[in-house]
Amino acid sequence: MLELQHISFEVNEEGQDKEILHDINLTIPDGNLTVITGPNGGGKSTMAKLIAGIFKPTEGKILFNGEDITEMSITDRARKGVGFAFQQPVRFKGLQVFDLIRLATGTKLSSVDACKYLSEVGLCARDYINREVNASLSGGELKRIEIATVLAKGSQLSVFDEPEAGIDLWSFQNLIKVFEGMRKKIKDSSILIISHQERILNIADEIVVLSDGKLIAHGPKDEILPGLEGTMSAVRGCGKGLLDEGGEG
Repeated sequence: MLELQHISFEVNEEGQDKEILHDINLTIPDGNLTVITGPNGGGKSTMAKLIAGIFKPTEGKILFNGEDITEMSITDRARKGVGFAFQQPVRFKGLQVFDLIRLATGTKLSSVDACKYLSEVGLCARDYINREVNASLSGGELKRIEIATVLAKGSQLSVFDEPEAGIDLWSFQNLIKVFEGMRKKIKDSSILIISHQERILNIADEIVVLSDGKLIAHGPKDEILPGLEGTMSAVRGCGKGLLDEGGEG
């Protein structure tokens, strides 16, 4: 279980402190898929990076399974069971897909086992297992390969920062299927997705709404989603409604 206790985060811009997140209290239980949504600039991606350990909060504590991980690095958090998939996956020249999945597991994984993870994300293993993780792969392919590494890692908490960014419609549809498959399998683990896409919100167990750095709603999907006025233009900060509060970050 993940707990954020009175989390605030500030950055210094041109000599002035700017608050990105303000006094966030949030619990992400095991065994469920939670989606954090809200208008652009609401603080969603910042929260993901705080959970992963890329950023450190200005105030507050982050607890994972009751342990204070606030000051832990991204590497130490990964060892504890926190997995993170970047909005823009990193490309590695000279590194093969098989190497990347093996590194994720930290074991001498066989190519057969590595292929199973690729199959789980809808990729034909024989076409990808020996390919380099470089510019020859599309954004959608990279996203699914990165998800395969998260699956291989077996993280107790898997965090995905706007996984739909930079991919085409066909890849996005396949991405939804991957998350639906992951959701069916989670038991003692949990999935956290940062997104404003309605199809991703529709597969959530719980939805968290951030706006202007503040938590303005959190609860079961069936309670929160109707309050978004049935239009994702409001979720993106483009319409008038619950989430139309803009901002940066």
